Amino acid sequence: MRALIVYAHPEPTSFTAALKERAVAVLTSEGWEVEVSDLHAENFNPVAGRHDFAGEPADGTRFHYQTEQAKAAAEDGFAPDLAREQARVARADLLVFLFPLWWGGPPAIVKGWLERVLAYGFAYVDGARFESGFFRNKRGLIGVVTGGTPQRFSETGVYGPIEKVLWPMQRLALEYMGLKVFTPFVAYAAPRVDAQQREIYLDAFAQRVREAASG
Repeated sequence: MRALIVYAHPEPTSFTAALKERAVAVLTSEGWEVEVSDLHAENFNPVAGRHDFAGEPADGTRFHYQTEQAKAAAEDGFAPDLAREQARVARADLLVFLFPLWWGGPPAIVKGWLERVLAYGFAYVDGARFESGFFRNKRGLIGVVTGGTPQRFSETGVYGPIEKVLWPMQRLALEYMGLKVFTPFVAYAAPRVDAQQREIYLDAFAQRVREAASG
């Protein structure tokens, strides 16, 4: 079995990085092959555009991103960075996304990864979504680190429930492609808690990863 960890944090000593290391350790101990897409270390470009494609465009007079994605998917015409990431996705039975919550959602580098890598023709097409999605044989797990407390991410809190905050990625990206997606793991207020609570978070995340790995 193979797992892909899509990890986004610019600081190697961050708590997000600690979660990534724990996930790698747990999956490796369970006999999984693990790949990590370290988006910052690999200088992943989150901005979509004509540079995503090699060869002649589908329409030389008007750039339409989805049309160019479909052509590239049919002709193996994606730029090298996208081809690399798509190969990683194709190999993976489990996709784990790890990132801090910035401005109410994933960092731009994660959103850009979704937009560029999960291309039309590769990750979805008309009529192949949700239960009929291309990736219905894969599993997904989101792990997120927040600065806000659980109270702030509650029904009565100022930010609203974390489920609503993560809905666009959980439902409209991962489940959209057919993945079986587990309940997101959230390390609330990680910059504000003590070392003991961080260890509790790491152990809880390890258990969540094991559950996702076992299906």
